[in-house]
Amino acid sequence: MPSPFTRVAVVGTGLIGGSFALAARPHLPGARLVGWDKPEVLKSACARGVVDEGCAELADALTGADLVYVALPVGLTIERLREIARHVAPGALVTDAASTKRAVCAAAGKAFSGSYEGAARFLGGHPMAGKEDSGVDAAEATLFRGAQYALIGTASDGDSDPRVAGFVELLKAIGARLVWMDAATHDRAAALVSHLPQLVAVALAGVVHEATDQTGLPLTLAGRGLRDALRLAGSPYAVWRDIVLTNADHLETGLDRLAQAIDDLRRHLRGRELEDEFAVANEVYKILRDLQ
Repeated sequence: MPSPFTRVAVVGTGLIGGSFALAARPHLPGARLVGWDKPEVLKSACARGVVDEGCAELADALTGADLVYVALPVGLTIERLREIARHVAPGALVTDAASTKRAVCAAAGKAFSGSYEGAARFLGGHPMAGKEDSGVDAAEATLFRGAQYALIGTASDGDSDPRVAGFVELLKAIGARLVWMDAATHDRAAALVSHLPQLVAVALAGVVHEATDQTGLPLTLAGRGLRDALRLAGSPYAVWRDIVLTNADHLETGLDRLAQAIDDLRRHLRGRELEDEFAVANEVYKILRDLQ
């Protein structure tokens, strides 16, 4: 199926935007990939072949683009949507990769309010992929392979809009697993399977840090188990600030449930009920393992 996209603007060429560009390039023959970001980031993105051209001005990057991939932090995505809507070409598809969707999609609904024939269209999205390392130097073409990729809407959107159909085919080509849902459902689910684990890693790291004495114990005794459990703790606050702020209600609910689960574990430390807790945990792990 020939790609409908001939010029792709990647707005934010860090880990996610850079990985998308690297993955998509082989499936967009003849297309020109243009990036917008900070000058030093664009320099690295061009040097790595992530994009063909870097633009200092957002309007220049958007000129003539028929696909715009916005890979900015949540707050900056919301801030830039009106500008993107003003400068994007008629008929273009604009999609984002922000980790929360209610606030972004609400802002997009206002920015892309035109329903006339040929108007640009916004499609909310969120690749459930990432690394503890950020930035374009950490970008890799295989990042989305086998990863769940949430799209906000219904699968029938691809049947009625060739732009959406083309983007769906592109995501499938780079190995993503598509899941359609509404923004509220996404944020509720992502709070538990993505955002809460990040906060758990932060909390556990804090507990270990506070308990570590001048000899380095207990941290210096740790093996792979703790390192695996704290992988997410390597992710910077700057990445998570807006995510937490725009999904605080669901995170509060998740933290309440986690606090109750910890209380249950405390009560069951000396009883057989702890075996049941392990059985549930083992089952959840098996389900996750089989999803890979």
